[in-house]
Amino acid sequence: MQVRRLEITGAFEFTPKAFPDHRGLFVAPFQEATFTGATGHRMRLAQTNHSVSARDVIRGVHFADTPPGQAKYVYCPQGALLDVVVDVRVGSPTFGRWEAIRLDSSEYRAVYLAEGLGHAFLALTDNTVMTYLCSTAYNPAGEHGVNPLDPELGLPWAEELTGEAILSEKDRNAPTLAQAADSGLLPDFETCLAHYDSLRAEQ
Repeated sequence: MQVRRLEITGAFEFTPKAFPDHRGLFVAPFQEATFTGATGHRMRLAQTNHSVSARDVIRGVHFADTPPGQAKYVYCPQGALLDVVVDVRVGSPTFGRWEAIRLDSSEYRAVYLAEGLGHAFLALTDNTVMTYLCSTAYNPAGEHGVNPLDPELGLPWAEELTGEAILSEKDRNAPTLAQAADSGLLPDFETCLAHYDSLRAEQ
């Protein structure tokens, strides 16, 4: 499995080797030894999520209060999507920046987002499936969002959309990044770093 550290601290891309044959294909999108070697800590697993999206559906930008936050390891077992990591941690040197990676059922790349990072994606095909390994259980009171259409963020949807973006009302009505920052909603970068250090200290 190949690993690439993204420019946003706490985010990684993992590319596993696939083994096709006359029966189909076998692949291991998550491998603990490689993950631990890259991040310095094991992946806590409290919940797995499974979403199915139509073409042009955008989900996100979602993040959670940190600590405890919710780290995510995501991959696409069916279809294709544009996965976006957004740095919403106030005080981060890459605050407001994003990185986009295509995830699909051809190469089975995966993305890890540490606690405090924002996550969004755009489905590029109908019946696109996203699998999430989550470090904590869903906590509605601690879950928040930033509007994925915030023009100041400039997320890369326009080049991929075939029609109008399909969003939930919650995502469509979410605050901009600036509004979320002004309201004190966003995670603090130094607090997040201390949390990452505590995870590595447990190993």
